Amino acid sequence: MAIRDALLPEYDHEMATTRSALERVPEGKSDWKPHEKSMTLSRLAGHLAEIPGWCAVTLEQDSIDTNPPGGSPMKPVMMTSRRELLELFDNNVAAGREALSKVSDEALMKPWALLSGGKKMMEMPRIAVLRGFILSHNVHHRAQLGVYLRLNDVPVPAMYGPSADENPFAAAASSS
Repeated sequence: MAIRDALLPEYDHEMATTRSALERVPEGKSDWKPHEKSMTLSRLAGHLAEIPGWCAVTLEQDSIDTNPPGGSPMKPVMMTSRRELLELFDNNVAAGREALSKVSDEALMKPWALLSGGKKMMEMPRIAVLRGFILSHNVHHRAQLGVYLRLNDVPVPAMYGPSADENPFAAAASSS
């Protein structure tokens, strides 16, 4: 089995679960954050929408420079509306899935680098970037979003099993 064939179901699951959380991001609370050191809700949601876009970049380029010498630094994505957020997310997920569906095992083992100002910040095989810098990074920030949703009294979607808001077992027990 090709490595991509093992990664695609995981990618699909994580992106579908992330979308279900992004669908619940409340509008009108862009600047809300649970702590002064935390990201705002608009930045956290925007970050989750941009992460899948890194998949195609990782698989189709040897590196990316977030602050290229003589160029403009990458601009963080901020949620402006849920509709635009979901559109960006869906486009990034589709582009990432397309790139992942075509990648060879050999290409996944090739190094990829993250640069800033022309200086290498990190370099690792593309497979490690996909698992750590994209999939695990996505899960980490999606968990943060779950806390933001809970603290704003927005029902948290089920992710790896029922949530306190979407628990069919609790509903069945209370009706007996």
